[in-house]
Amino acid sequence: MKKIAGYLKKHTEALVKDVGIERACELTGKSKATLGRYYSDHEEHSDRFMPIETVALLEKSASYPHVTGALAELAGTSLQFDDRLPNAKRPGGVNADVIALSQRFAMLMAEYQQSIEDGKITVNEAKRLLKETQMLQQVLIDMKLHLEADHGSA
Repeated sequence: MKKIAGYLKKHTEALVKDVGIERACELTGKSKATLGRYYSDHEEHSDRFMPIETVALLEKSASYPHVTGALAELAGTSLQFDDRLPNAKRPGGVNADVIALSQRFAMLMAEYQQSIEDGKITVNEAKRLLKETQMLQQVLIDMKLHLEADHGSA
């Protein structure tokens, strides 16, 4: 249970820092101290967690749903989060997906080559690799949806 609590507190902190502490206070009407207690790892705050409505308010302004994502992972599932925000809608279809898949894979391999150059992958390099794998996964999901739309699900 303590491991889960620490994991949730870590993601709560990431959420508050993503939004910014001042903005988080404005959005929630809570003080810096109160928000800090939600992710504090001190024993006296071990049973304090951010209320779900506060999480919802902050995640609307965050770049990523940190706490919701953590809860999904703890439940053994994942979120489909599309942060690509393209300037123009790319044409659909499997052919376009295959091209996008090749491009994303090339980007992943370039990132990997750069990361492993010194023989070790740092935390920041791992984060960039994870981001690239998530983008590759999104292209695969797009491709799956196009195949199902064009040919029905198997």
